[in-house]
Amino acid sequence: MYPKAFVKYLAHFHGTRDYFECHEVLEDHWKKTEPGNRRSVWVCLIQLAVSQYHFRRGNSTGAYTLINRTLEKLKESQQQITALGIQSDLLIQEALHIKSRIVEQKGYISIDLPLSDPELLKEVKQLCLIWGVGYGASSDLTNLDLIDKHKRRRR
Repeated sequence: MYPKAFVKYLAHFHGTRDYFECHEVLEDHWKKTEPGNRRSVWVCLIQLAVSQYHFRRGNSTGAYTLINRTLEKLKESQQQITALGIQSDLLIQEALHIKSRIVEQKGYISIDLPLSDPELLKEVKQLCLIWGVGYGASSDLTNLDLIDKHKRRRR
C-alpha cells in the first residue's frame, strides 16, 4: 500500500536513527516519482530527517533552517501526510517542539513520527526487526559513523 522507500525511511527514522539514510532512500523515490517538485510531501519528509541529522550533530543553524522549511511544507501538505498514515497535526506539534529545542539550545532528542496506521506501524517494526534494531530507541550519540555519516562514508 505504501511505497517501499517510505517504509524504509520510517524504519531508518525510528530504528537505526540513520537520518542520512532516510534522506538517501526518500530522495531516490522523490526523483523517480516527482522530479523537481520542491513542494512534494517527500521533500518535506526528507527535510525533517535532515533537520534531525543537523540537530544531532550540533549544527543549530542547519537544523533551524530545515525545520522551518519542514514546517512550511507540513502545513501545506497535511492531507498527503495523513494519507501516508501519519497524524499530521501531531507531526506539526512535534516539529514545533523540535524547533523550540533548537532555538532554546536544549539539545537533540530522538523523536518518533506519529503513525496512525497500525498496519504501517507493524510493517515498519518488522523491518526494524529484520535489520536487528529496536523500534523507537534513542540515537547512539557515541556512534560517529552515524553522527557524521556524510563525512565518514565511503563513496
